[in-house]
Amino acid sequence: MDLLSAIILGIIQGLTEFLPVSSSGHLELAKVILGDDTVAEESMLMTVVLHFATALSTVVIFRKDIIKIIKGLFSFKWNDELQFSVKIIISMVPAAIVGVLYDDLIESFFNGQILLVGAMLILTGVLLFSADRAKNTNKDVSFIGSLIIGVSQAIAILPGISRSGATISTSVLMGVDREKAARFSFLMVVPLIFGKIAKDVLSDDFTLNNLDTTSLGAGFVAAFITGLFACTWMISLVKKSKLVYFSIYCFIVGVLAIIWQLNH
Repeated sequence: MDLLSAIILGIIQGLTEFLPVSSSGHLELAKVILGDDTVAEESMLMTVVLHFATALSTVVIFRKDIIKIIKGLFSFKWNDELQFSVKIIISMVPAAIVGVLYDDLIESFFNGQILLVGAMLILTGVLLFSADRAKNTNKDVSFIGSLIIGVSQAIAILPGISRSGATISTSVLMGVDREKAARFSFLMVVPLIFGKIAKDVLSDDFTLNNLDTTSLGAGFVAAFITGLFACTWMISLVKKSKLVYFSIYCFIVGVLAIIWQLNH
């Protein structure tokens, strides 16, 4: 993969991991547009590096919250920190189950399925539009709510459905405070990202042969820096009820993706 393509993919990953427009869907579209003809192993390695970069940016932004979660797990007291930690764990269960049991099926969706990406982007647009019209409250995420949000995260494994869009929209539609919804959405995915990275690294398809450190490094830096920006910006946008703009964007890109695929 050339240097420019790596930087472009890094920027796309950094922005779309947090903005509710589907990072996986945009990466699939970008690979088609850029004519990505890299071998599967190289593509997987770049994907691992980009996801690690955005996970690291999340850790930096929410370092204080993450420390509280870790302390809560080892406090052995049923306080707010431990309860929040348990909710995070509950939210991870559906996606973890789907990832383990249906890994091969999921992988088949990430093979230039542009029609699927387009349709799921439109679905994301519907979710965002609905959430933007919902009334804001001061409610926290409940234990049952964390499971429901986890289910929406599991469904968002499909390319084109925004993970952050699906989980934040689900939270807001259940009456959760918008800022708390965004915070929970970003924190709940960190363990899963690191788990997925570990799974990919340990898989037989992963290799470090013909390592292009320059492209990988450029992609990592681009994803990390844009991730820091996008995460902070997204929290602000959710608080201000500006999701409708992303809804319109998802509708437009989804329709264009479908039209492009039907004409190729």
